[in-house]
Amino acid sequence: MVTDINLAKARRIAAEVADPELPFLTVEDLGILREVSVEDDVIIARLTPTYSGCPAVSVIEKDVLNALTQAGFNARVVRSDMPPWTTSWITPEGIAKLQSNGISPPEPAGMSDALFATRVVACPRCQSEDTEKVSEFGSTPCKAQYRCNTCKEPFDHFKCH
Repeated sequence: MVTDINLAKARRIAAEVADPELPFLTVEDLGILREVSVEDDVIIARLTPTYSGCPAVSVIEKDVLNALTQAGFNARVVRSDMPPWTTSWITPEGIAKLQSNGISPPEPAGMSDALFATRVVACPRCQSEDTEKVSEFGSTPCKAQYRCNTCKEPFDHFKCH
């Protein structure tokens, strides 16, 4: 029988799973772990992908399931696309981790909805807003490549909405 204590433990375990593309972030940091509940003594972890075409989503689901089953839980992972994920679900800790790892965090949801819109993107190293986009697509589809004109360093900008 799953108790409240076990449910809290399952939530902690699922929350600590790292994103495979940004391993310094957890699924909790990204806000993609929506809920951990219990149904008929089975732990259900509900995840919302950052976007529908995210190549890492199946890996994340497998990693969450493995973490829970290795901890002794009978578990299942459910993908929940509604409501769709938004950058406003990234935790303050996640924003800080992005910045400390040289990635410019996303602007608040709704600030720029167009894919090729002009954005003011601050450099995560020197905080200068004198930056330029080098490529709409960076090392992963959810990042764009920028360069700072002040410190001359390149950096990724997390652009998913």
